[in-house]
Amino acid sequence: MIFREAEDRELAGRARKGDLDAFNALVSRWEGRIYNYLLRITGHPEDAMDLCQDTFIKAYQNLGRLEDPARFGPWLYRIAHNEAMSHLRRPQRESELDETAAAGLRGATMAPVEASLAVEAALARLSPEQREAVILKIYEGFKFEEIAAILNCPASTVKSRVYTGLELLKGILAPAGR
Repeated sequence: MIFREAEDRELAGRARKGDLDAFNALVSRWEGRIYNYLLRITGHPEDAMDLCQDTFIKAYQNLGRLEDPARFGPWLYRIAHNEAMSHLRRPQRESELDETAAAGLRGATMAPVEASLAVEAALARLSPEQREAVILKIYEGFKFEEIAAILNCPASTVKSRVYTGLELLKGILAPAGR
């Protein structure tokens, strides 16, 4: 992680001076993680792709506001978070996974794909705040303090959202009869 921060610091510093190749290198390093984060938040590949592009456009436009180039990753996630929240505030379209499909995935032993679908459906049942905190902690591996900076809330709030979200997920994903 320290090596990545050092490289991010150097690339972000060069990008701030107008080096487009340095910014493209940052995009290459971070686009997969940002896309997956946005996909887990929105649940729609097309929306996640659009939001990912918007995130990098805003990052490029605002590189001058990045106070610590070594913190490029959390700063980028903050932009992605803001884009996702703006998107989620817009009128919602129908969910592609209905409640009965999600309920049908619980129970017996599942294949990896079924388990993945069950987890995604269970995540969709959490509040947006809990879902995002769990995704940032479990899937993205951020520390509580980093998540607090991304979400612009106290670390204690992040901990509460993560632990409550994980408890709810445990209850949703527990096999019937247990």
